Amino acid sequence: MIRNKIIVFLLVFTLISITTISMSQDVFGEGEVVVTESSLEVVETEAPVEENSEIKDLDLGILAKSAVLLDANSGKFLYEQNSHEQLPPASITKIMTMLLAMEAIERGQISLEDEVTISQRAASMGGSQMYMEQGETQTVETLLKGMAIGSANDACVACAEYVAGTEQMFVEMMNKRAKELGMKDTNFVNTNGLPAENHYTSAYDIGIMSRELLKHDKVFDWLTTWQTTVLVGLENKGQTEFGLTNTNRLIKLYPGANGIKTGFTQEAGYCLAGSALRNDLTLIAVVLNCETTHDRWNETMRLLDYGYATYESAKLAEKGEILGSADVEKGSPSTVNSIAPEDIKLLVKKGEAGQITSTAITFDKLKAPINVGDQIGELIVFKGEEEIDRYPLVAEQSVDKVGIFEIYLRMLKTLN
Repeated sequence: MIRNKIIVFLLVFTLISITTISMSQDVFGEGEVVVTESSLEVVETEAPVEENSEIKDLDLGILAKSAVLLDANSGKFLYEQNSHEQLPPASITKIMTMLLAMEAIERGQISLEDEVTISQRAASMGGSQMYMEQGETQTVETLLKGMAIGSANDACVACAEYVAGTEQMFVEMMNKRAKELGMKDTNFVNTNGLPAENHYTSAYDIGIMSRELLKHDKVFDWLTTWQTTVLVGLENKGQTEFGLTNTNRLIKLYPGANGIKTGFTQEAGYCLAGSALRNDLTLIAVVLNCETTHDRWNETMRLLDYGYATYESAKLAEKGEILGSADVEKGSPSTVNSIAPEDIKLLVKKGEAGQITSTAITFDKLKAPINVGDQIGELIVFKGEEEIDRYPLVAEQSVDKVGIFEIYLRMLKTLN
């Protein structure tokens, strides 16, 4: 009996030694998928937005020099009219200013509660403004409210200076971010869209940056506010209550409208980036250089009406939904669930949702370590028999390499 236990012990010890050497030499195994290098990146969306060949010959006759319609979830463009012409965007510029501020908040660089001292330059801005005075302080959130609701030029400069140190450095950040997003028709010169030489973008690029801004849920608090007030002025001189009324009448005119930004100068004409949410489908419509403000609202609504009459959203999975599980070799725990990292939705033509099916798979021979959020599988989507898309599935939790003691216990269990 003692002799048998000694033999078992020596066998287990030998196997542990071999396993330990193997673990140190090869984490994932030759020829297998390296799952930890496939994690999702949310902030940096450097790939160009998907093009749609179906809209090539579509002409809605929109009364604007340039116009687009796109699906906010997929980024798929559903209509384009002279979409890449470089035009002055006026205050629609502020979409990028708000986007960089929200991304700075997301990184933890700044917070909504931070107090910003208004500079002389910010206080001197003309056009639409909050009439802030040099030396007064406002929170980042108040500045963002001013931009989103009242299109305040002074708030843009103050926020830019706080994020980047100077307005010019912030403008460089704007152009860098535009390139990262694939905005090829854009060059920014200032933060607010006041008339300036060589300051331009396109309806297509506005669609891209609008989609990126709407990924930040907090902005809807401001974009959908019709009227509010803020306190402005120096405390020692007496502050006054300043009323903000949303420049975007679309939120009053169109059911489901939830954004985004207006713009007007003599050179730019009447412009609008508008968005709406209906039946789990968010659409973004952009019109540039309309002749009248009436055209701006009507043509945006025509684009949205076309989108909602033609398309619908098929939800395939909820964020965090468990879609499968897999064994993890040399892992502790020994299994891991695969989940949807975000809501998985597919844009389809009206009436086609019933043709959509999906199958979840996990990669073969997963090996530890695996970090939470690492891609470990895919959701394969079919229209009828045809595969039409794949979406990443990620690990619900981290899986560590199994320790030597746990390997010993597992082996003893198999010997019993």
